[in-house]
Amino acid sequence: MGLTTSQVAHSMAACGVPVHPDLIAAWEQGSHLPSEPHLFALADVLWCSATTLMGIEPRTLAEHRLARKLSVERLAHRIGMDPAAYRAAEAAHRWDGDIRQTRALVDALGLTLRQLVGLMGRDEELARHLRTAIEGRWKVHVAPVAEIVVVDETSVGDALRTMHTEFAEFSERYMGHLMARNGDARLKEVAAERSAFLHRLVDHFWELVGEAGDEPPFDGF
Repeated sequence: MGLTTSQVAHSMAACGVPVHPDLIAAWEQGSHLPSEPHLFALADVLWCSATTLMGIEPRTLAEHRLARKLSVERLAHRIGMDPAAYRAAEAAHRWDGDIRQTRALVDALGLTLRQLVGLMGRDEELARHLRTAIEGRWKVHVAPVAEIVVVDETSVGDALRTMHTEFAEFSERYMGHLMARNGDARLKEVAAERSAFLHRLVDHFWELVGEAGDEPPFDGF
């Protein structure tokens, strides 16, 4: 932008975040990292996003918050959570907020519930529950899955029941072809469909949950 470090420092001070030009030079050289207030003010001064300055696509809860130029205190207030509790969630990469806080969080960060589950590293845990649910007693997995995805148990139960029924149909078709002594090609076809179904368990679950797993507006926010 053709600005000197002194000019950037002057503009940042005008934004209420004073900084020495030498520190700006240190940021450019990579020897120091800006604090969160410095990052937000610098993005404003340079007319760019915080993500551009970060040089990465957000991969964690903290990085998504920084990309939105939200401090811990501001975001915690917005979602109705104690700042210390929210900071602990970021540090532990574990989200334990209630439904109301979670819906407010995904709205504030521009995420979906599915993306939040991925950020928390719980996709594999969800997949394990889904696999066990469709192969056995799906009802016992409603509460654990609802806790992971932060979706009401009614929606989760409807999805698991549907998936359980769909999966059972593969076994019925397979046994039907086997009893009818149909050719190997028909049996292989059913087996291939079953394998594809299992491969897409998580995707299919979110498709069934539908809008409940996107980022619906929540009354009061």
